[in-house]
Amino acid sequence: MPGFSGTSGISRRALLAGSAVGGAAALLPAGAATAAVPKPQATARTKDRNPDKAEVAAKSAASCASYRADYHFTVPDQWKNDPQRPVWIDGEYRYYYLYNADYFTGVVGTAWRLATSKDLVSFTDRGVAVPKDTTSNGDLWSGSAVVDTGNTAGFGAGAVVVIVTMSPGGGTDHQEQFLYYSTDGGLTFTNHGTDPVLPNPGVADFRDPKVIRDEDRGRWVMTLAENDKIGFYHSDDLKSWSHVGGFIHDGIGVLECPDLFRITAGDGAVKWVLGASANGKSSGLPNTYAYWTGSFDGTTFTADTSDPQWLDHGWDWYAGVTFEKRDASGTVDPAARYAMAWVNNWDYANTTPTIDCDGFNGTDSVVREVTLKKASDGTYYLASQPVAGLDSYVSRTVDLGDVSVDGTLVLDYTGISYEVTTEITWSELTGAGLQLRRSPDGGRHIDAGIYADYAFLNRRNTVNADTSGNWQESHTPFDPSGGSVKLRILVDRTSVEMFVDDGRHVHTSQVFPYLLDTRLALFTIGGSAVFRDTVIREFSV
Repeated sequence: MPGFSGTSGISRRALLAGSAVGGAAALLPAGAATAAVPKPQATARTKDRNPDKAEVAAKSAASCASYRADYHFTVPDQWKNDPQRPVWIDGEYRYYYLYNADYFTGVVGTAWRLATSKDLVSFTDRGVAVPKDTTSNGDLWSGSAVVDTGNTAGFGAGAVVVIVTMSPGGGTDHQEQFLYYSTDGGLTFTNHGTDPVLPNPGVADFRDPKVIRDEDRGRWVMTLAENDKIGFYHSDDLKSWSHVGGFIHDGIGVLECPDLFRITAGDGAVKWVLGASANGKSSGLPNTYAYWTGSFDGTTFTADTSDPQWLDHGWDWYAGVTFEKRDASGTVDPAARYAMAWVNNWDYANTTPTIDCDGFNGTDSVVREVTLKKASDGTYYLASQPVAGLDSYVSRTVDLGDVSVDGTLVLDYTGISYEVTTEITWSELTGAGLQLRRSPDGGRHIDAGIYADYAFLNRRNTVNADTSGNWQESHTPFDPSGGSVKLRILVDRTSVEMFVDDGRHVHTSQVFPYLLDTRLALFTIGGSAVFRDTVIREFSV
């Protein structure tokens, strides 16, 4: 459960308390957001749960335009943060996430809320599945759900078992792991008593259990975040756990939300991947999902290299989870996996115009398909692409074909949320890219592209939550000698996700452009280029 990396001493509970300080009022000058868009309506759940606050939110919404994402998952109301790994049940994914129904009132603590989806694009809200504060142990943090097909825990074959961090007494220095179970397919859960299934051994950071089934050895394996260590634990029944080892890496903050899975590369090589959310900003590294490829013998993980790679290089892809890719019959694809994360950062978690205009704070990245590829130097890396299900929701396509650019070319296109794909080619060039969500006068925009030997995503010239000014442009290595780069960029009302060269690198950053900033431009620096096969797609989800 994140809450310590980069919070400048602010406690996790203070962050989840729900203060709207630094919301839209701090970001938007009077009259800036005047685009004519439908005004959001408070849902029945919002009204039933907190009618006074829902009324306030509705009145506020009447005076500003909506910032709710068009094709990214957003919480229906109030607050969300960490995604929990979705599980496949009855032909659909069941996606749990941390949710605070009391965000606006300043009451802290999260429950597990449920949404279901068949295609990982369109989600149906199912309400709270695991409530908070129903036992003396308080609220629920991050963990993981598994389907116990073999009835190893004794709750019945197919029972859904959740192992989750809770902190009895409400503090952040005594985290333990508790068990909840469901016999109705993961819709509702019952606590398995109030004693931990994995007590705290006397350490401050002891959270975010991620459980997988080790079929080769007939047991369960848990990875646990323990400061600069990812601990490994074994269990036969999900109720009793024994420590067997760990993986240590320092220099990238407190490791959180660990992940462990096996995947087959395109060349047939089989690798294990160990991942964790981490904060490498002080070292010039991302604040997202770090991972290592390597081998795992059921007890010990051996990394191929000591330094991690990163699944995303932007500023706002945190608490990421990966999960099995299945077809309609439920068959697992060993060569691909899905991934998603919270589009936010603990440095500015409460700063968003969605609070004032839409009555919520919480957006996810698009779900991505992750594959393992071999680089030219022999190393393996995870490549990402937006989930294929997005193709079914295309509402409009603008095919620009090949566009020659020398300098800046403002296109005859306007839009707030869309996808743009292009391959930029050149013979001699210093830099090239796109100006996204450009203002009518050209003074505000988000820049995405390549410059010299790096790819970049820059949000400095638009409204965003990083008031420090330190985390405005993200970089990844790029070799310009080939004279081309492929870009696929997803733009929504509060986010930009840029996929470089078939997902070799990805950059995700939260942005809050004024809703009248709808222009799109192509640019080059130090030469000319052709933007080939340039296509814009809009989605209706």
